[in-house]
Amino acid sequence: MDQEAAETARESLELVFRMSNILDTGLDRHTLSVLIALCDLGLNPEALAAVVKELRQESGNSHVSSSR
Repeated sequence: MDQEAAETARESLELVFRMSNILDTGLDRHTLSVLIALCDLGLNPEALAAVVKELRQESGNSHVSSSR
């Protein structure tokens, strides 16, 4: 990746991260980067969103059950 392409990628990720914060998604830059890469590979963004939601629910449930 040349210097200009790398800079464009960084700026794009920063913009996505800002939008993510405005929407209060709770996703960090690394997670967003992975999700974007998966979309670039052709994975369905709606399916990825469903997986993220499900993992959050499972994570929330494990915190509740482990605190009992």
